Amino acid sequence: MNEEVLKRVQSNPKFLELVHKKTSLGWALTLVMLVIYYGFVLMLAFSPATLGTPLGSGVMTVGIPVGVLIILSAFVLTGIYVRKANTEFDQLNQQIVEEAKQ
Repeated sequence: MNEEVLKRVQSNPKFLELVHKKTSLGWALTLVMLVIYYGFVLMLAFSPATLGTPLGSGVMTVGIPVGVLIILSAFVLTGIYVRKANTEFDQLNQQIVEEAKQ
């Protein structure tokens, strides 16, 4: 990519919109994951008996499904990002590329 094309891309308002949207979504999803993860760690630190409470008459405790939900939340958050990237971000990116070629 030469300097002129690079300057056109960087000055395109759609490029700034794309950067803003990607950054905002990335930080929002990161914040959600940090709250979930550190909420779990804080619960372990300050109320370990809560997670150790048995479910039913078996050996499973509350901590096991909570841990599984934390892992699943990471998959869901990743899926949200990928869906957004494959739809909205790719469209914006394609528009920027087309406008840069002109």
